[in-house]
Amino acid sequence: MPENSAAWLLAPRTRLTVGPAEMPRPAFGEVIVRVRAVAINPLDWIIQGTGQVTYRWLSGPTVLGTDVAGEVTAVGEGVARFRIGDRVVGLATGTDRGRDTRHEGGFQLYTALLEQLTAPLPDGMDYSSAAVLPLAVSTAACGLFQQQNLGLRLPESPTADGEPHERPAGPETVLIWGGSTSVGSAAVQLATEAGYRVISTASPRNFDFVRSLGAEAVFDYRGPSVIEDIRRHLGATPLRSALAVGAGSAGAALRLLDRGGRLAMASTPLSLEALAARKRLFPAMVPVFGRVGASMTGLMIRARVAGVRTSFIWGSSLRDDEVGPAIWRDYLPGALAAGGFLPRPEPMVVGDGLDAIQDAVVRLRAGVSAQKVVVTL
Repeated sequence: MPENSAAWLLAPRTRLTVGPAEMPRPAFGEVIVRVRAVAINPLDWIIQGTGQVTYRWLSGPTVLGTDVAGEVTAVGEGVARFRIGDRVVGLATGTDRGRDTRHEGGFQLYTALLEQLTAPLPDGMDYSSAAVLPLAVSTAACGLFQQQNLGLRLPESPTADGEPHERPAGPETVLIWGGSTSVGSAAVQLATEAGYRVISTASPRNFDFVRSLGAEAVFDYRGPSVIEDIRRHLGATPLRSALAVGAGSAGAALRLLDRGGRLAMASTPLSLEALAARKRLFPAMVPVFGRVGASMTGLMIRARVAGVRTSFIWGSSLRDDEVGPAIWRDYLPGALAAGGFLPRPEPMVVGDGLDAIQDAVVRLRAGVSAQKVVVTL
């Protein structure tokens, strides 16, 4: 009988500790996966560094990790799309409110995935490449397609011959601020696949990368004239949809949107990552949250004056609406197989085994550009 192990967060602000874990059993609508690769997200070290300050529903030993690729070892009742032995990629939702990290956390050898947030891997796609996808794709899809966010039309699955669908004439323009991030990379591709004209921002060294994903034009997000440059590029074309990734991105995107536009935010105006890196949360958290609150209030006031509707993205909320199956069941399997959607950014494999995950988290905190930190298991 196989045995399970996990990289446990035993208490906030402690290093991950590898130890035995209960073998998960599939509930209705779930598959159990032998995890072969996991990707690291800022979310992981924010939770590690802040604990219940930001995720107050998490208590006791916790298994972090959302991005999982591996093979199916057990199938629960109600699952029709997968069989034992299938190679899959999926979003582990254990850190969500009301979920169980010990059952659904990604940083373990065996974990449970919801069928509606899992997709089969095409032949030739390795686990490390696939592991960059789940949270990025889900967050981008929530921002672009959920009605409470941008409410754009969904991409269609590839045609039977693998050819893309005909694009509508005069497509609407969408701004993706932060196109070289993992969420931005997914958003550029999804919006392009849905038939939209995409403009984006990145550092100059990543311009070609973002263009390769489908962006029509890419601008230096740090450039002193970036707002004017984008306005000049748009000309008389209205901009009514923007997805902002990264601290400070929302304010910049807001300046570009026309009245009646929508702004979906994947990040707070001020980063919580600095708080997670502090040696002590108290009293450091007081001024940090004060600044976040003040920034949010200022942003909301400016948005209301500008006639722009704003919303925050919760990347796993597609579990509970039509966007989840539309992306994970209907679109992604065919798009991955046909090459219409690429696993980007490229994985940066930094180690193998559960023991390597803590160092991988540290590596991500040190800074990574146009790559995603991955550990193989």
